[in-house]
Amino acid sequence: MKINTIIVDDEPLALDVLETFIAKIPELNLVSRCVNAFEANQALTEHDIDLMFLDIQMPQLTGVDFVKTLTNPPLVVFTTAFPNYAIEGFELDAVDYLLKPISAERFMKAANKAIDKLKMMHAQEGDHEEANADFIFIKADKKFVKVPYDDVLYIEGLKDYVIIKRTKGRLVTLQTMKSLEEKLPADKFKRIHRSYIVGLNQIKAIVGNMIEISEDGKTKHLPIGKNYRDDLLDMVNENRL
Repeated sequence: MKINTIIVDDEPLALDVLETFIAKIPELNLVSRCVNAFEANQALTEHDIDLMFLDIQMPQLTGVDFVKTLTNPPLVVFTTAFPNYAIEGFELDAVDYLLKPISAERFMKAANKAIDKLKMMHAQEGDHEEANADFIFIKADKKFVKVPYDDVLYIEGLKDYVIIKRTKGRLVTLQTMKSLEEKLPADKFKRIHRSYIVGLNQIKAIVGNMIEISEDGKTKHLPIGKNYRDDLLDMVNENRL
């Protein structure tokens, strides 16, 4: 299990210390070093991040205020030289709170807490999926929402978000199309475009380079990407739709 991690601190020496500690823990995969909240926000939009070591006292936007701006934050371990921020940090459901200078022992303890929590979360998600193959749990609005597969019309990737269009309403979740595609059963869903996944039972017709489905009682067309067309036509010819 690899845990994608970013470190955020405006002090280069502090970043060096965290990077050195992370390199000693096989489960942690350092994705990005960030010197402020804006760089961290960019990293979160470009990658699937599981864990963030975040300094509290930073210019322009503090670590605490930054976490408050995030809809679906990763697990957070706060780092700071000021112990008076601990209570506010834990109110934001931080995994741990590291007081600088950070020792290797204390860092390892915080990292192990995060690793254990992520393993438990993944196990719970796996239990949900194995218990009933007819639905998936989607994290949205700070909770896991049960979504029956037959309720999904199509899925659209929009920058750093994924929009799941349902027969009634929609869900918006912060993750990549690739990560969601890997969780969905291949016999029920098909990637047809860089930005679209469609429920196979929702397809009404294929017209040229478009797939026709019904949305809110109206006909809607979804584009077929050239890199996905041949595989889709193979499914048509083999009557697997």
